[in-house]
Amino acid sequence: MADLYSRLGVARGADDAAIKKAYRTLAKQLHPDRNKDNPKAADRFAEVTQAYDLLSDKDKRAQYDRGEIDENGQPKFAGFSGGGPFGGGARGGGFHPGTGPGGMNFEFEPSGANPDIGDIFEGLFGGRSRAGGPFQQRRGPPPKGADVAYRLAISFEDAALLKAQRITLADGKAIDLKLTADTVAPDAKPMRLAGKGEEGPGGRGDAIVTPDVRPHRFFTRDGDDIRLDLPVTLEEAVLGGPVKVPTVDGAVMLTVPAGSTSGRTLRLKERGFHKRTGGRGDQYVRLLVDLPADDADLRAFAEARAPSSRNPRAALGV
Repeated sequence: MADLYSRLGVARGADDAAIKKAYRTLAKQLHPDRNKDNPKAADRFAEVTQAYDLLSDKDKRAQYDRGEIDENGQPKFAGFSGGGPFGGGARGGGFHPGTGPGGMNFEFEPSGANPDIGDIFEGLFGGRSRAGGPFQQRRGPPPKGADVAYRLAISFEDAALLKAQRITLADGKAIDLKLTADTVAPDAKPMRLAGKGEEGPGGRGDAIVTPDVRPHRFFTRDGDDIRLDLPVTLEEAVLGGPVKVPTVDGAVMLTVPAGSTSGRTLRLKERGFHKRTGGRGDQYVRLLVDLPADDADLRAFAEARAPSSRNPRAALGV
């Protein structure tokens, strides 16, 4: 069996701080909770815990270095008088006399948990070690690392088309985040990316990503539909014909019926947002007749028709 210093990977003359650091590193690597499918790790964990328990005790370490006790803390002498190297009665956790062959025999009595080991396990795993076994019943599972919150700005067009978004996490790694109808909905909840948060004794926390669909300068969202006010000339409204209309998919041609007036709404099928139930919403285009300022011909035309007997406000009661 390797000596206690070799178990911890330190030199025989290592100071207390080096021994504690070595044990802390090994305990974190070998703890049974992290090696459930590796029984050898549990055995090794017990060995390094036993080594640290003995070497962190100043008196026991001195006895071990003098060769008076072995790696298990047992005396290397079968019997001796009270005036021998262990005379005067044993300390708590030391050696106590008993009857046996030769008149005097000594048996080892565990001293209980090394308080320093308890501090280490409290910090690493939320529990304490005990002598005579690898670890005590823990107070609870070791805590995961903290969650990290992100706000993801998404363009209106990307949200409508569900284009994947690249996001750079706090650790500098970039991932492509797939969008769904749920994640870009007006009532969307934050997305949880498991294991993308901060590191902790119980594993990584999560990344919490809140989508933020940015408003558009001329599109507006209406549920799964998109609405657009489209300026048209007087000639286009009166005579009708094809006009170019922007959509989130790119420009398309829309036929304006002849004699259209401001406020008339036309529909472009499946040019809206993706629906949770499948398919897409529509885009609604409201025509707005745009008259030029100080157009002499248009003024002359209007003056020639005045006064008009038609009252477009009659339906309003005025």
